[in-house]
Amino acid sequence: MSRKKLTDSEIQKKLGDLNGWTVVNGKLHKEFQFKDFITAFGFMTQLALVAESMNHHPEWFNVYNRVTIDMSTHDADGITELDFKFAESADAISE
Repeated sequence: MSRKKLTDSEIQKKLGDLNGWTVVNGKLHKEFQFKDFITAFGFMTQLALVAESMNHHPEWFNVYNRVTIDMSTHDADGITELDFKFAESADAISE
């Protein structure tokens, strides 16, 4: 998976393939809401395994039933294909 920083136009095009993701402060951003804390925590646990397998770890924040994720590739200093792949995984697990 490429760790080459995407251009703004590439990012905008790829955002069209995702549900509810935006760019905030130069990072892919989405807030997920679940029915309760245990479901939110379960989502984070499953996604942590994906992150580890990709060697690509999110910035995330959890309060009760909400999980907020911000993604960028630090060594590319921006958003890459890897971030979009992670976002796709997060969306699939959240369903």
